[in-house]
Amino acid sequence: MSLPRPDSGPEGAGAVGGSEDAIDDHQKLQNATVALAEGMHFVGSIDDFRVDVDADESVGGTGVGPQPLRLLLLSVASCTAMDVVSILRKKRQHIAGLSVEARGAAAEGYPKSFERVEIVYRVRGEKIDPRAVERAIELSETRYCPVIAMVGKAAEVSTRYEIEDSGHRS
Repeated sequence: MSLPRPDSGPEGAGAVGGSEDAIDDHQKLQNATVALAEGMHFVGSIDDFRVDVDADESVGGTGVGPQPLRLLLLSVASCTAMDVVSILRKKRQHIAGLSVEARGAAAEGYPKSFERVEIVYRVRGEKIDPRAVERAIELSETRYCPVIAMVGKAAEVSTRYEIEDSGHRS
């Protein structure tokens, strides 16, 4: 889908892509920008947040930031983590911690996009109900996490979880 170009006249002057620009009457655009710093190091910004992004050293990167495809894994992990912790809290699970690891297997040939993504949830708490964890993951994967929804259109997504009981033992 391509976005309409702004008119050259006074009403349409300006760039497309600001968060207030609408794709249609129901959607607002969100934006992120990157600017070349040096070499293959880019400085990204989302609102007032700065993110350094770099290429692999084999293609001129200098190690000042993660590669873009790895940031996609971070987006997957953080999106689903927020869903799962919120759902578990609503289910009155006493979670003391949650970590989520997303692992991606990229294709050999270009564009070397992920073919498979595995998400591993590590839940820590007292008397955590495995069914609550399974349901929270299922809801995140099928209903709430837009990043998984997008990645799932291009790659096989699998999930698994581990529960660590942090209860006090006598």
